[in-house]
Amino acid sequence: MENWESEVEQNLAGEPSPGDASGPDAGQPDPNDGAKARKEVSDGRDLYLNIRVLVIMMTVFVLMFTFVARIIVVSGPSMENTLIEGDLILVWSLGCTPEQGDIVVLTQESYQEDSIVKRVIATEGQTVDIDYFSGAVYVDGEALEEDYTKEQMLLPTYGEGLNHVTVPEGCIFVMGDNRNHSADSRYPAIGIVDVRCVIGRGAAVLFPFHHWKGL
Repeated sequence: MENWESEVEQNLAGEPSPGDASGPDAGQPDPNDGAKARKEVSDGRDLYLNIRVLVIMMTVFVLMFTFVARIIVVSGPSMENTLIEGDLILVWSLGCTPEQGDIVVLTQESYQEDSIVKRVIATEGQTVDIDYFSGAVYVDGEALEEDYTKEQMLLPTYGEGLNHVTVPEGCIFVMGDNRNHSADSRYPAIGIVDVRCVIGRGAAVLFPFHHWKGL
């Protein structure tokens, strides 16, 4: 009996208690701790990569819409029926050199802060003559064939305006397709436009879809 009790006591003495730090695994690192640390590092790296990709994408979009192309909403009736108020047009800016007949988006702060859409009638060195009696526009002595205009051009309420001019170097003469409802180069507050004021050339109508077309 005494031998049996002493063996039990010895066995009990050899077993570590749950809170005893002197057991066989005492001082060994918990493998779960390493897994948690690796997961935290991985999550942090994924977050960093996602933020970096987002910043790069935003930078590309900003550069693209500043120097390559942008979308402009047409405001007002001055370009009817070619463009209707509310049309969304794609405007190409990269390497844009305005040419006669192009539809361009430009700024002219002497008139308004918002951008305006007009058609290039003449470029540097060309001479423009406007005959309100016949409703014709002449460039270098030749009447333009303007099937894009909405209606017969009449004398505007502000008078003949700028109706005979040779376009200076680095400038363009612009008019709206809806001549009787357009403030353009004839109008004193707009006049001849410096090409540096041109944002870009209209490339296409994107929306509404039933009005989609190239420009």
